[in-house]
Amino acid sequence: MQEKPAAKPRPPQRPGDRVFAASAKYAGVLILVVLAAVAVFLLTEGWPAISTSTDTLTRSINWLEGKSVLGYVGPLVFGTILAALISLVIATPIAIGVALFISHYAPRRVASWLGYIIDLLAAIPSVVYGLWGALWLMPKVHPFFEWLSHYLGWIPLFAGPAANPPRTIMTAGIVLAVMILPIITAVSREIFLQTPTLHEEAALALGATRWEMVRMSVLPFARSGIISATMLGLGRALGETMAVAMVLSPGLMYSIYVLQAGQQQNIAANIALKFPEASGKGVNVLIFTGLVLFVITLLVNMFARWIVSRRAEFSGAN
Repeated sequence: MQEKPAAKPRPPQRPGDRVFAASAKYAGVLILVVLAAVAVFLLTEGWPAISTSTDTLTRSINWLEGKSVLGYVGPLVFGTILAALISLVIATPIAIGVALFISHYAPRRVASWLGYIIDLLAAIPSVVYGLWGALWLMPKVHPFFEWLSHYLGWIPLFAGPAANPPRTIMTAGIVLAVMILPIITAVSREIFLQTPTLHEEAALALGATRWEMVRMSVLPFARSGIISATMLGLGRALGETMAVAMVLSPGLMYSIYVLQAGQQQNIAANIALKFPEASGKGVNVLIFTGLVLFVITLLVNMFARWIVSRRAEFSGAN
């Protein structure tokens, strides 16, 4: 019976390696601790809003308008998700197209400059996007909204009359789409560039056109990465505050009318607008809405991780 060969001794680690390993470990633990601390704070400060009776809250908080806390949060959750979905529907196809153009179609110099411009959009503060939406975008999109209302008003989503000025959830969705475009584009571009060259060359050698090569080789490889990029954009769209507050006329309704003003509101913008005048239990109610947004964002990221993990070994997301 042959003896098993002795295991090779591990080479001794240098002091710098040990310091780096410990620093990376503590940084990872610190992120978890901070996340847990935020969750505990939101839960602790938001709990009085749930434990207090509705009558007591409505007597002390006039902007609740006689609603319970859950009745107040529900329309905000609906408006937050609706605005984020509108932005995703607009931004995702454009971002994927731009990323494909940069990675597989544009000349190298053009691709380089276009990549810089797209990345620069991510550095613009949200208040600048809000000013752009309020002062430039709204007058430009109003004729288009009127056209939608006139010709597609039979679809409940585009039912009129179109608001003038268009301080609507549709306008907020367009602004959010521009804001999340750099994130989705940058991540998708990097994933597209990771497609194995042999896969692309094999498709072209079989007689595929450039588009057929992209469809058969690049997009399947990048599917999980595209989902990750989309979820990153969704995370920013869910939590955007100032840009939405500057272009949206708020309302607390479960309304799918995206061309009418005073119908919806998102959670982050509502907190920003209500917090200066809030006091006592009003602050607790706003913190509870922040807790709801925290949970929604966490669920979205967990769902995205689950989708990516199912195909990570077959794609460029690993």
